[in-house]
Amino acid sequence: MNYVVLITLHLFAAFIFVGTVFFEVLMLEGVRKHVPHEAMRAVEKAIGRRARRIMPWTLLVLYGAGIGMAWHYRTVLAHPLDSTFATLLTIKIILALSVLGHFITAMVLGGKGLLKTRYVQRIHISVFTHMVGIILLAKTMLYL
Repeated sequence: MNYVVLITLHLFAAFIFVGTVFFEVLMLEGVRKHVPHEAMRAVEKAIGRRARRIMPWTLLVLYGAGIGMAWHYRTVLAHPLDSTFATLLTIKIILALSVLGHFITAMVLGGKGLLKTRYVQRIHISVFTHMVGIILLAKTMLYL
């Protein structure tokens, strides 16, 4: 597939994913103190249902396009320590794989009914931190 199409799909999917994580971590957590527990629980359940319908497709596009883009740089990635670009791209890919691991963990725990609020909060904060790192790496690797 054309690299321009891949990067466009990747950016739009990243926008959806990062925006969702941003909303959940920075917006919902700030609202939690001001909303009754029962109401917050209902909001979390509704958002969770919606996310379970959108996120798998978003992640499919995000990671599919990411794999296609990584294939474009396969010769660089074959020697990850030979250049700053290759090293930063490798770290970015490792962080992205970790985010995927977080998502799979959340889906498995949720499927078993074990995904409690504290786990959701920890996973969201970890994914948010990873996403900030990925964004910084994506910008930095083009300039160093």
